[in-house]
Amino acid sequence: MTAPSTFGLSSEARNLHWLLTNLVEEVPGIQSVAVVSSDGLLLLSSDPGRNDAARQSSGAKPAGPRGSAADLATVVSGIGSLTIGAAKLMEFGGVRHTMVAMDEGSLFVMSISDGSLLGVHGSADCDMNVVAYHMALFVGRAGHVLTPELRTELRQSLESETTGSGR
Repeated sequence: MTAPSTFGLSSEARNLHWLLTNLVEEVPGIQSVAVVSSDGLLLLSSDPGRNDAARQSSGAKPAGPRGSAADLATVVSGIGSLTIGAAKLMEFGGVRHTMVAMDEGSLFVMSISDGSLLGVHGSADCDMNVVAYHMALFVGRAGHVLTPELRTELRQSLESETTGSGR
């Protein structure tokens, strides 16, 4: 994992980056992680360098690796929206987490706060219980600090990282 630059960020933003780094490094089988705002924007990613190709506006298909954090953010946002709509339709209350098991991996989506979502792409051999447990720990630690101001700061940080890289 490439550590993102946290220079100039608030202590809350640096702590959130640290929590995300620990999630990826301490839980075996996690491939990629994305924190997505309620409007579907990527706020934080396990590997910001992988997002550059996915953000290019040249119209060409991104040359980034399959499963980049930007792609993960798109999928997480869509699944989050779909499950929230299903829960409302069925009158089952709020959605806490969603898991999709596939032949070659797993996708986990968990609500953080105010519609923000944590998405994790896990390998086929990851222990789903361990991943879900550590996601819940992340949400418990991050949920109370993910204020509108912090979401704005994180989004601006990602945008400035992209423009700062010359793309």
